[in-house]
Amino acid sequence: MNELIFRSLDEHKRALTAREYSSEELTRAYLERIEEKEPSINSFVSLCQDRAIDAAKESDERRRNGAPLSALDGIPYAAKDNIAVAGLPLRCGSRILEGYISPFDATVISRLKSSGCVLLGKTNLDEFAMGTDTETSANGRTKNPLDENRVTGGSSGGSAAAVAAYEAPFTLGSDTGGSVRQPAAFCGIVGLRPTYSALSRYGLVGFSPSLDTIGILSRSASECADIMNATVGADSRDATSRPFPASDLRALIGKDVRGMRIGVVREAIGEGLSEEVLEAMQVATDTLRSLGAKMTEISLPHLHAAYAVYYAFSSAEAASNLSRFDGVRYGYRAESCGSIEELYERSRAEGFGDEVKRRVLFGNFALSGENREKIYGRAVAMRKQIIAELSSVLSRCDLLLLPTASTHAYRAGVKKSALYCKDDLLCTLAALAGLPALSLPYHRDGKLPVGIQLMGPAFSEDRLFSVAHLLESALDRRESAK
Repeated sequence: MNELIFRSLDEHKRALTAREYSSEELTRAYLERIEEKEPSINSFVSLCQDRAIDAAKESDERRRNGAPLSALDGIPYAAKDNIAVAGLPLRCGSRILEGYISPFDATVISRLKSSGCVLLGKTNLDEFAMGTDTETSANGRTKNPLDENRVTGGSSGGSAAAVAAYEAPFTLGSDTGGSVRQPAAFCGIVGLRPTYSALSRYGLVGFSPSLDTIGILSRSASECADIMNATVGADSRDATSRPFPASDLRALIGKDVRGMRIGVVREAIGEGLSEEVLEAMQVATDTLRSLGAKMTEISLPHLHAAYAVYYAFSSAEAASNLSRFDGVRYGYRAESCGSIEELYERSRAEGFGDEVKRRVLFGNFALSGENREKIYGRAVAMRKQIIAELSSVLSRCDLLLLPTASTHAYRAGVKKSALYCKDDLLCTLAALAGLPALSLPYHRDGKLPVGIQLMGPAFSEDRLFSVAHLLESALDRRESAK
C-alpha cells in the first residue's frame, strides 16, 4: 500500500511545493487505493483515470516551471454525483438519468480546476440526495469503511466514505438537511455545510433550492478552510450567491477561544441520545471551557418542529424541481407509450425510486388546494419562528454546540426510510436558517465515532474553523494521553 494516501492535505501541499513527490505519483496512489477498496466499499460511481493523470502531469509541469496555480495545485479530490462535471455522467443516484453526460462544469468544479486540483471521479449518493444511508441509490449502498455492515450516512455517503477510506484527501458533497454533516459523523471525518449563498450552487442538481448548498468533507477543519478558500464567492450564474466578507478563512486558526461565548442547546441534549453522544457533548463542553470559552445553556423551544418544517419545504420544492424529468428532454424514457401522458407517467414511475416518489407525492399534496395553507403555509410561518429564535440566541452567543446525530452509524437495513429518521432533527436547524455548521468526530476508546456539531451566524466560517481546530487538537491530545 502506498503510504502517501495517509498524509494530510497540509503535508501534500508542502511536499508538492518542495517537489518531494509529484502530483502524478500522488494521483496514481489514490487511484490504486480506489481500485483496492471499491469492490467492497462502493463509494465511487465513475472514475476518470486518464483525465486525472493528464491533469496531474500538467500540474507537475507548472511546478517545474515555478508557476503553480495555487497551494492546492496537484491535489486530488472527488465530487458527489449530483455536481456537474463536463464530459462525465451525472446520474444523481437515479435510473431516470441513465446515459446523461454533463455538458458543463459546476462553478465549484471550475474553481477547483482553476486552483489546479485533480478530479478522480464521482461519488455515490442517495437518489437525488433524498436519504440518510445511500440505500436509496440506484447504484447500490455504499458501505462504511469503519464497519462494512453499517451505513455511511447520507445523502453524501459516497463522498464521506471516500475520505474515510483514504481514497481521496477531500471530497465535495451537498447538504440539504444534514447530508454532509451526518455522513461525516458516521464515518469519523469533518463535514462542513457553508453559509447558504457562500458557495455557488450553479451545476448542483436541485433537490430543494432554498435549502441546498454544496459542502466539503475532509479529515480536519483546517483542510475544509483550504477548500472553501478556493471555492467561495459570488457567481453571476447563481443569483443566490453572495460575496464572502472574509478574505482568508484560515486567518483565525491558531487563535485562542478565551472569552468566546458558546451556547449548548438544551433541547438537543437528553432523551434519545446514545451514551457515546452524551459523553462526546460533555467532553466537548468541558474541553472548550478549559480553553477559556464561556459555556452557557440556551433554549430553542421550537427545535422539535424543525424536521417537520424541513420535510414540508424540501418535499414541496422537490416536487417542483423533479417535474423536469419527464422522459422527453433527457435521461430515461419508457418504451412503447401510446400517448404523451403515458410517456410522462411510465418514465417517471420506472425511473424514480420509492423514496423520491414518496417525497414528490407528499410535496404535491402539501401544495394542493387547501393543503397549501394548512401544510406549506404553516411550515413557512414556523420556519420564520425558528430563524427568529436562532437569530436571538446567536446575538448572545458566538457559536452553538450540539450533537450531529443521536448515535453512531447504525446497521444497514435497520432504518428503511429517511422520512422517519429523527437524526435529521439535529441538522435541519442550520439548513432552515441558511447558517454554517461543521461536524467533527469524537472517537471513544476504539469504538465507532460520533459527531460534535458547531453552528454559527451567517459568514462565520472563519470562527467555526478556528474553534473546531482547537477542539480537534485538544481531543487528539486527550486520546493520545490514554
